[in-house]
Amino acid sequence: MEEFFTKTRICFGENALEFLKKYAARKIWIVTDPFLVESGMIEQVTKHLAGREYRVFSNVVPDPPLELVVEGIKEVEAFLPDVIVAVGGGSAIDEAKAIMHFSKRIAKITELRFVAIPTTSGTGSEVTSFAVLTDKAKGVKYPLVDRALKPDVAILDPVLVKSVPPSVTADTGMDVLTHALEAYVSRKADDFTDALAEKAALAVFCYLERSFLDREDGEARARMHYASCMAGMAFDKASLGLNHAIAHNIGGKFRVPHGRANAILLPHVLRFNGALTDYQQKDFSRAAEKYARLAALAGVGGMNIRSSVTHLIQRVEKLQKQLKLPSGFRECGIEAEDYRSQEEAIITGAQGDACIGTNPRGASRQEIREILKKAW
Repeated sequence: MEEFFTKTRICFGENALEFLKKYAARKIWIVTDPFLVESGMIEQVTKHLAGREYRVFSNVVPDPPLELVVEGIKEVEAFLPDVIVAVGGGSAIDEAKAIMHFSKRIAKITELRFVAIPTTSGTGSEVTSFAVLTDKAKGVKYPLVDRALKPDVAILDPVLVKSVPPSVTADTGMDVLTHALEAYVSRKADDFTDALAEKAALAVFCYLERSFLDREDGEARARMHYASCMAGMAFDKASLGLNHAIAHNIGGKFRVPHGRANAILLPHVLRFNGALTDYQQKDFSRAAEKYARLAALAGVGGMNIRSSVTHLIQRVEKLQKQLKLPSGFRECGIEAEDYRSQEEAIITGAQGDACIGTNPRGASRQEIREILKKAW
């Protein structure tokens, strides 16, 4: 028997933040980043908390380190809130998840609810059982996986993503596409995750470039926000694959935004998973068959599986160019010598990453090495 489970209540659409007015809570602890405080954007949230006591913890940085989680646990223990509200991108939500999770165990605060309010359209962290923390000293990212990490409520209000700059829109949007495509061909994929992954991927192909070119395009921004959530729901059940396994480790070694690392790797991992051989090939992998089906849905299908998979990869590459994303890691300011010196550590880390177990095709050290060379 299998099951599809989500405990998160999703509030979405225009004025979704008004949900906070009726949400029963006496003391609220808000986790966000310095920019949202300094820019005044956090007031979009706090204005709905009239009459309740709240505190703002804005010590959030990209790739949240373990030290900030410890700092946050101490503040929660002192304040004793009813609810933790995470406002921000994936880093803020992941840091809040970890603080909530360990506060329940260390500080014994068992009645602690969790609300996630994403301000970027990328990670899907508002509906997943995952969080990623970083050990800065070791240059390693550690994924936490536990159903208890899922927020009780996710609020998707498009007003919060209107000001996201084009470069971040591109990075986070490609993260959505990678989530969808990896969940789609995962060893744990099923009909329910397929439906979510297909819808999310098609939304990216339709709306990401529009969102990138015009931040005032409210429809495109909203659709990408919802696509991010749907992709998150898909990979929460189906998990991810080789793309993320490598990207996690590149991100731990070099200062490359997570979505950008995924984007650079994606065409190469699609080719690897598609496992196309020669033009006489008659037997195709399950991944290739699913890629071909998605290509048809996206309007780029070919006359056969081979051409359809090729067209899907070309569609991804075209989107990368439209978003002005780098085509290789050498364009990300990484020195060739540094990249080569970390190659074996990245391979080892990727093979030990939890995501690799659900990739549709096993990857040897040499095969990962080849992907890294092509992605350079």
